[in-house]
Amino acid sequence: MKKICYEQKLHDILYSNDWFMLVLRASRQCNPPGWFVGAGVIRNIVWDYLHNYTKPTVLSDVDVAFFDPEDLSPERDQYVQEQLLSYLPDVPWEATNQASVHLWYKQLFGYSVPALESSEDAIATWPETVTSIGVRLLPTDELFVVAPFGLDDLFNMILRRNPSRISVELFRQRVQEKGIQLKWPEVKIIDG
Repeated sequence: MKKICYEQKLHDILYSNDWFMLVLRASRQCNPPGWFVGAGVIRNIVWDYLHNYTKPTVLSDVDVAFFDPEDLSPERDQYVQEQLLSYLPDVPWEATNQASVHLWYKQLFGYSVPALESSEDAIATWPETVTSIGVRLLPTDELFVVAPFGLDDLFNMILRRNPSRISVELFRQRVQEKGIQLKWPEVKIIDG
C-alpha cells in the first residue's frame, strides 16, 4: 500500500512542477533509446517539496540516461546533449549513454565495472538509493518510474549509500561536497 501511495505522491509532485515537465517533454522529443531523466533532479524536486521550499535548490546538472549499444562513442552523448539544448538551452543537461559507461569508468573512478545491459540496469548502480530513480514521460503523458530501491528513502528523507558501486569513503565525500544537510536539514544520512 505504501509503495502505491509514494508512487502516486511522486507523480503528483512531478506533474505539478512545470519546469520538470518541460524537461521531460524535451527529453521525449529528443527520444534517445531507453531514456530516463533521473538522479539528483528527482531528489532535489522531492526534498524541496518536503521541506516546503518555494525556491528550487540549484542543480549542477539534469541527468538524461539512455542506452544505445550501437554507438558507444563520446560523440553520441554529445549529440543527445546538443539535441536537448536545442529544446531547452537554459537547462544544464548531462546526457550519458549507459551502454558505454564501462569504457570510461575506470579512468574516472579508478576501478573497472562490467558493461550494463539497459538504462534500468544502470539506474540500479547510481550512488544513492534516492538518486537511483529515473522517470520517462510516455507518449500518453503518463510517467514511467524506475526505482530499483523503491521510494521509501526518498519520501522519508534518508540519504543511503548504494553499495553496488560506491564506497563508504566516496559516499561521505559526496555528501560533504554536495552539502546535503545544509540544503535539506531534515535529511538523515546512513552511510553503512
